[in-house]
Amino acid sequence: MSSVVFLSQEATEAILLQVTRLCAECYEGFVVGEVIHYDMQHYRYICSSCHQHLQEKHPSFEEREEVYGLFEEVLAK
Repeated sequence: MSSVVFLSQEATEAILLQVTRLCAECYEGFVVGEVIHYDMQHYRYICSSCHQHLQEKHPSFEEREEVYGLFEEVLAK
């Protein structure tokens, strides 16, 4: 069984232009400055509240904070 992996990064205006602006779990909108989380297993973005709930439910939960950012290559172009 593979672990559940999330990548987390603070949302900037540039990042929000590249991704959906809604949490895939609760459909709340993301705002600049909020930490967003990318679910590597299900290919979706979730808010911190939903991230917390999923973390409590999954014993194999793994967190990775992106040093360079999820979208650094995209934004550099």
